[in-house]
Amino acid sequence: MASVMDRRVFIGALAGGLLTAPLAAGAQTAGRVYRVGLLGLASGSDVPVLAALPQGLRDLGYEEGKNLVIEYRTAEGKYDRPGLAMQLVGLKVDVLVTYGTPGALAAKQATTTIPVVVAIIGDAVAAGVVPSLARPGGNITGSQYQSLEVMGKRIEMLKEATSHLARIAALFNPANLSIRPGLKTMEETARYLKVELQQIEVRGPHDFDVAFAAMAERRSQAFILVDDPFLRSHVGTIAQLAAKRRLPSVGDREYAQAGGLLGYAVNRPEVFRRAAVFIDKILKGAKPGDLPFEQVDRFELVFNLKTAKALGLTIPQTLLLRADQVIE
Repeated sequence: MASVMDRRVFIGALAGGLLTAPLAAGAQTAGRVYRVGLLGLASGSDVPVLAALPQGLRDLGYEEGKNLVIEYRTAEGKYDRPGLAMQLVGLKVDVLVTYGTPGALAAKQATTTIPVVVAIIGDAVAAGVVPSLARPGGNITGSQYQSLEVMGKRIEMLKEATSHLARIAALFNPANLSIRPGLKTMEETARYLKVELQQIEVRGPHDFDVAFAAMAERRSQAFILVDDPFLRSHVGTIAQLAAKRRLPSVGDREYAQAGGLLGYAVNRPEVFRRAAVFIDKILKGAKPGDLPFEQVDRFELVFNLKTAKALGLTIPQTLLLRADQVIE
């Protein structure tokens, strides 16, 4: 059965109850009420990130309980569930919003007529979501970032932040086929830096202990958390296991805040706030196929000095000076 997060639970979790309850069926309002479908790929740490979307919409004059209803569905990290996108299409939403390659492909499969905004994706053209960034055509638009560049830079920064690294593990979800090019880039970067890259698979929550045991068996000295909605929803568990095994690690900002050593990624709340701008343009009559994909080119570097101290590491000052956030 498809997972539908209870609206009251979802709203209460979003940054301490920032949203009002959605309109009741048949409620009378002055003017039109817009319906936005939000297809999430995972829960957990994604909830505060997704909260940035209604925040951005509020800044543009849309508010739940007045002129906006947000219908939310989550795949809970199971990417073979296109029926969730179909559910939102069946609700006749005005705009369907999602993120990541699995979400974008599910939305593309579900509709060719309802406008789709992809808040963030690694490579929309390579994934087959749109034929062109400048002229996407069809019903899909959004933002993308250079995911391959991010994966390579994470190895560089992890090596720079620690010393004498010879073996780095890449913790990834094999169900997410879109990360394969990223793994290839990481292998190329590792060879250039004369580091062995060890691929460690995690398919579900029950695999974490096995994965970390595999790192111990292969004498991994650090690991990289490869971008994936399922893994991102378990950053707290992963950070705890990293601390227990005394492994330096790198992921995104949310991972560093959860206890990982460092994070290097796009500002995900900001790109979801930016998605509200696309939605606003579409609701005002713009065609998504005429709205070029935007390139997100600003990345955040976050260091967790509490974790560094626990690991007995001293982060080079040259790196700390480049940081956007330092957790002490």
